[in-house]
Amino acid sequence: MAKPTKRNKAIEALEGTKTEMGVKEALELLKKGPATKFDQTVEVSIKLALEQSSNPIRGTVSLPHGTGKTTRVAVFCKGDLAKQAVEAGADHVGAEDLMKKVSEGWLDFDVAVTTPEMMRELAKLGKVLGPRGLMPNPKSGTVTMEIGKTVKDLKGGKIEYRMDKQSGVKGAVGKMSFPGKNLEENIISFVKAVLASSSKLQKISNVKSIAISSTMGPGIKLERNQFYQA
Repeated sequence: MAKPTKRNKAIEALEGTKTEMGVKEALELLKKGPATKFDQTVEVSIKLALEQSSNPIRGTVSLPHGTGKTTRVAVFCKGDLAKQAVEAGADHVGAEDLMKKVSEGWLDFDVAVTTPEMMRELAKLGKVLGPRGLMPNPKSGTVTMEIGKTVKDLKGGKIEYRMDKQSGVKGAVGKMSFPGKNLEENIISFVKAVLASSSKLQKISNVKSIAISSTMGPGIKLERNQFYQA
C-alpha cells in the first residue's frame, strides 16, 4: 500500500475537523489546504433526494464575481444579430460556415448560442454537440433573440447547472485566489439559484447535503439551513 503524501495527510487533517458550517467559515478552512502551483477552482456540490428522471433540475445563474475563467462563446446567427454578437464579445460568429466547421470536428468553444430560426438547422448537429453538453437550449437561455445581452451575460460569469444521474448538481463558482467575500457571494448566489429552480427544493429534506471543495482540496459540508433563512 502506498504511503500517504504530505498533501493527503494535510487534507485528511482538515477533513477530520469538518462539520457542517457557514460559508465564510468553510472558505477559511478550505483556503488552509496545501498550496498548489496553479489557481485551483472552487466548486459547489449539492446532493439531492430526488430522481433526475422525474425532477430535471436545470437552470442558469449569473455569478456576481464571475468564475475566473474565460468563457469561449460561439454564436450561430445571421445579419444584424451576428453584428450584435461580435460587438458583445462573442469569440466565434457565423451560420452555415460555422456549422460546417463543427460538423468536421471543430469544437473550440465552451457555450453555443443561437436563434430559434437557426436552431432548426443546428439541430442536425445534435450528435456532435449533445454528448458534449454544447447544444443550445431555451431552458438555459442559449436559444434567444437577445443575442447581445446573452453573450455579455455569458462572458460576465453566467453559468448553467443541471442535475446529473446521481442526483447531484455541481458548479464552478470561482478561483482560490478570489477574495473570500467574493467567493462567499458567488456560492450563495449559486446555491440559492438551484434551490429556487424547483418548488420541491423549498423542502430542506429534499436536499441531502451542500458542500464546497477545491480542485485538489477537501470537501467541506455547509449548513443547509443558512440558505433557507430570509
